[in-house]
Amino acid sequence: MCKGLATLPATCLKSAKDIKHKISFLLQKPEHQAADQKQMKEKTAAAAAKSVPTAAEVEKWKESFSHVMNSEMGRKVFTTFLKSEFSKENMDFWLACEDYKKSTTSKLATKAKLIYQQYVEADSPNEVNLDAVTREVTMQNIESAVPSCFDEAQKMIYTLMAKDSYRRFLNSKLIQDLSNIRSRTVKDKKENNNCQCAKNRQALASGA
Repeated sequence: MCKGLATLPATCLKSAKDIKHKISFLLQKPEHQAADQKQMKEKTAAAAAKSVPTAAEVEKWKESFSHVMNSEMGRKVFTTFLKSEFSKENMDFWLACEDYKKSTTSKLATKAKLIYQQYVEADSPNEVNLDAVTREVTMQNIESAVPSCFDEAQKMIYTLMAKDSYRRFLNSKLIQDLSNIRSRTVKDKKENNNCQCAKNRQALASGA
């Protein structure tokens, strides 16, 4: 005949309570995990939304190449396109020149040499498409290493991207997809707002 829990030693009762507590914790854990996963998904979605340009930004980029280059997001998207054309070195060189012009005087000589060896020198690892005259002038300029020593070369690469790559960029699947993504986002937002308005009207009608 069972005499109940009162006859069990105190240590056994304590162990039983500990086991019960652990079981309760384990049963609740999936809920916590689900909540954490939900928060993670929300954060991921928010990050993804920030990485996609707005419709206004995309339309601006279509207006002129300068709008692309003056936008951090625009440069990132355009760089993605340049990668597909195996001409990313043009953007890398342009950005390196921008960074160079902002450098302190003490660092100009070292940076100028590195940029020249990386992008300008014939057969360099990421050689950009410069004519012989501009290449020669740039080589002479870096001997004095002033902030403007890459100006001519940078201008030439900018013009090359504007007249060549940018035109193909406008007709690329990449820019079309970005336009479509934003169009769908705006459409979905309107549909969600309309749905919410309908629910609100229904709730008000029920309350009345």
